[in-house]
Amino acid sequence: MLTSGKKGMPFARLRSRVQRAAASVRGDVDAAIARDPAAASRADLVLNSPGLHAIWSHRVAHKLWQRPHLKPVARTLSTLTRAATGVEIHPGATIGKRFFIDHGMGVVIGETAEVGDDVMLYHGVTLGGRTLARVKRHPTVGDRVTIGAGARILGAVEVGDDVQIGANSVVVKDVPAGAIATGVPAIVRFPGHPGEDPYEALFSEPALFI
Repeated sequence: MLTSGKKGMPFARLRSRVQRAAASVRGDVDAAIARDPAAASRADLVLNSPGLHAIWSHRVAHKLWQRPHLKPVARTLSTLTRAATGVEIHPGATIGKRFFIDHGMGVVIGETAEVGDDVMLYHGVTLGGRTLARVKRHPTVGDRVTIGAGARILGAVEVGDDVQIGANSVVVKDVPAGAIATGVPAIVRFPGHPGEDPYEALFSEPALFI
């Protein structure tokens, strides 16, 4: 059997890993181009999207984090990525497929955060904690969730699938699947019509600005 590397990893296994990594990268790029109307091309996104650069670096750092002796390397990589992109993702955070951060700057994702598939974040989003105890202290975000610019989701709260969180909202309680959360503190309601934009939802509830 053909082998590769000092430990004799079977070539087929190595090829499978490369194919999975390539598929993950393609999925992230496809998700980005579908969500960013300013993108000129896939090449433009690959070269110029800090959100993509941040998630790709995180995927490597997260793999390193799984090996105790490589945790310092993972932390260093995440620090360098923060300096380069303005996005801080702890290497311990778990992030799903086709994840996209638009603009990127100012996003913070904590160590015990869990993020599902097809999630989109805008700039300035925080998935943060509310305790100093070494427990599950960051949010769990479901699939197909959109989180608006400047929003903060704090604590070990659960955000269900297909949720929309409005810009600058502060979420400190669970949000059920399919709901819209807007305001400070966030008020949860269900959309008046399918696909309602959380930013537009703010204008239908002007008291949330106060």
